[in-house]
Amino acid sequence: METSVVLRSVRLSAQKGRLVVNQIRGLQVDQAIKLLTFSPKKGAVIILKLLESAVANAEHNEGADIDELKVARVFIGQGSSLKRVSPRAKGRGNRISKPTCNIFLTVCNR
Repeated sequence: METSVVLRSVRLSAQKGRLVVNQIRGLQVDQAIKLLTFSPKKGAVIILKLLESAVANAEHNEGADIDELKVARVFIGQGSSLKRVSPRAKGRGNRISKPTCNIFLTVCNR
């Protein structure tokens, strides 16, 4: 039994999000929650909320036992970038790219 959740257009670069995701891949859910709780990364807060949502969905919709859940698959894809312009001297402008990402997370029984 698997439960999947997707979070799209998160204001986080995919590269920085992958640093957090690689730490929790394959862990038991309770270990992953402990690791994310004490991680200083911005992406850890976002992924923690997503993981808790996946666990709640698995418990409510599928009747899964929380103690037996583990992070089966988790990956981050690059989303669209918000393009902004920063004013520079002599009427010029520099482009600023604000990246977003899509997070896909699946929890399953052992």
